[in-house]
Amino acid sequence: MTLLAINWAQVGLQAVQLLLALSILVIVHEFGHYITAKWFKCRVEKFYLFFDPWFSLFKKKIGETVYGIGWLPLGGYVKISGMVDESMDKEQMKQPPKPWEFRSKPAWQRLIIMVGGVTMNVLLAFLIYSMILFTWGEKKVPVSSMKYGLAFSDSLMFELGFKNGDKILAVGDRTIDDYTDIVPQLILGGTVKVERDGKMEAITLPVDLIGQLVEKRRSRITLLEPRIPVVAKIVADTGNAFKAGLKPGDKILSVNNTPAQFFDQFSSMLGDNKGKNIEVGVLRGNDTVRFQAPVNDNGQLGFVLAGSITDLDSLGVLKLNVINYGFFESFPAGVKFAGKKLKYYIDQFKLILSPKTGAYKGVGGFKAMGSVFPNTGWDWEGFWNITAFFSLALAFMNLLPIPALDGGHVLFTLVEMISGRKPSDKFLEYAQIVGMVILFSLLIYANFNDWFGWGRTR
Repeated sequence: MTLLAINWAQVGLQAVQLLLALSILVIVHEFGHYITAKWFKCRVEKFYLFFDPWFSLFKKKIGETVYGIGWLPLGGYVKISGMVDESMDKEQMKQPPKPWEFRSKPAWQRLIIMVGGVTMNVLLAFLIYSMILFTWGEKKVPVSSMKYGLAFSDSLMFELGFKNGDKILAVGDRTIDDYTDIVPQLILGGTVKVERDGKMEAITLPVDLIGQLVEKRRSRITLLEPRIPVVAKIVADTGNAFKAGLKPGDKILSVNNTPAQFFDQFSSMLGDNKGKNIEVGVLRGNDTVRFQAPVNDNGQLGFVLAGSITDLDSLGVLKLNVINYGFFESFPAGVKFAGKKLKYYIDQFKLILSPKTGAYKGVGGFKAMGSVFPNTGWDWEGFWNITAFFSLALAFMNLLPIPALDGGHVLFTLVEMISGRKPSDKFLEYAQIVGMVILFSLLIYANFNDWFGWGRTR
């Protein structure tokens, strides 16, 4: 019962963070359309956070605009007079164009209104990343500083030829300097340059690496982590380890006279000895101490590992470099950081378009989005990092040339500016319907895939 409650608490925390992030992104995006429409004297009839079919949770008319909150959290919208949009207001479009309507404005003004939302999302990402760098600094863990290399958490990585203790130096022609860049680069594929026991090895990744990862597992576990020694940070006074004599600062060396210096070795041995007594050898100061300790049915002794990045930095396992920025320095650094994140996203998006990679199997919806938020407590740095990334992703996705997205409207407007011929309202109406069908189909697929898709544990 307790475990179930904790899980629901974690899910609830992630859901709240997702809802807050989406609310911020939708409001900022729609404000971009709203403010540019106002600049060009268009009438904005509605400004809504979330959709409001049949009823609204809240609405209030101020001036000519109704501001409201819908009950369906799938996005939001502004209804601009004289524009073919998701409202599908056919009656308005049958009337002669009015000076305050979107369709009466010149193409260049309509184009600016259409890109207003995307522009605001990009600017928001720049601002958030800049303030993250100003507040917390830019954190990097040089691969060269990782004393014991990497520990791999997925069996597929071992099948591909990786071994615990490997140091990944490059993927394809991309040199890896920062630990946090390893997984994004592995996903893009190529031949991996590995340092193993002082020698260089090469491992070729399969084209469908992402597809294989999705099929093998549904839970989003970490593919790899720094390989770390087993040092006790906190020893619970109610646990088996405390009763057996383990103390904070002890470094575990062996289990049943078998070396267990690293956490990957130690956790595996505990798993093999659930419900049994084991002999633990530890280094305490300059002395080696041995004692008997019972392993519980969950494969645990009852202590907290010194495993955070700051812990590992203080232990000399790796080096945490923090680059601090002044207020004005943070803005160009934030733009550069956002550019790097956007490039990663576009590179990974390209994999989805290639069926041979199997990346389409990993497309997820709201469950997948919520799962990337911290679930052990409210972490503002983590929350803002994810929100900024989602803002970039929203901007990119909205620019795709799909009718019903901003990119579709932009495409039609650009064609009009080049050809001098404006698409008919009937054409735009049908295109909007086609676009909405495409979007809802993708939405259904993504969320279905979250719960019942390719990676579901069987």
